[in-house]
Amino acid sequence: MPTAPLAKTLDSSAEQAAGAALTLRGVSKAFGAKAVLSGVDLHVPAGQFLAIVGRSGSGKSTLLRLIAGLDEPSAGTIEIGGRSAERARWSRVMFQEPRLLPWAHVDENVVMGLGPSPPSGDALQRALKTLAMVGLSERAGEWPSVLSGGQRQRVALARALVSAPRVLALDEPLGALDALTRIEMQRLVEAVWLSRGFTAILVTHDVSEAVALADRVILLEAGAIAGETTIGLPRPRERGSQEFGRLEAAILERLLEPALDGDALK
Repeated sequence: MPTAPLAKTLDSSAEQAAGAALTLRGVSKAFGAKAVLSGVDLHVPAGQFLAIVGRSGSGKSTLLRLIAGLDEPSAGTIEIGGRSAERARWSRVMFQEPRLLPWAHVDENVVMGLGPSPPSGDALQRALKTLAMVGLSERAGEWPSVLSGGQRQRVALARALVSAPRVLALDEPLGALDALTRIEMQRLVEAVWLSRGFTAILVTHDVSEAVALADRVILLEAGAIAGETTIGLPRPRERGSQEFGRLEAAILERLLEPALDGDALK
């Protein structure tokens, strides 16, 4: 979990990345004859932390790829900061696997997040600052193979953040971690988000994670938004509190309902 020195680093060294509003209008996606998303309308205010939950195959990762500009919708429009052409430039994705280059040092992997331009002194300095932000400045010159799973995910987070994205898309990035490391990473992601102010979109199967991190949770079912709830709990959130448990139970109950009825989560 972020320590006091790390929180101080977050405040002092992070290059600020203002969040951008995200708007989807009538977004659909099909692969051949198979419709994955259908008529999705969604607005995420700048700087909000949104979590997307749903059963496997409901279209969560497809929606995230469209938001990040890794794919194009079959119909509808997606805008970041009021512009559809800026999705790929203003957003970055953190995946479930770190996807680090084994032949590149940790700092060189982070520099990759700045794009295809050759590394420069400025690029390396930005990488080192971002590694300090995630608590790994002392591992900058090491190979990814000597890091733990949680540390490799911290490097992946630094790589996603080094370009100061306005939208950070998180596709189950903590799903492969053990329970304790996962909670520590959740707290780090929250600390970085609070420090930088970007818009965060998290896809997760973990309802507790959604309640712990998000301002708002939407339920995706059969390629459509079936409901949503606002998480108004103060931060940092107490996982054992009665209200936390109530929200988690309500979302989980809705997830387990067999049919799509369009009712909002309570």
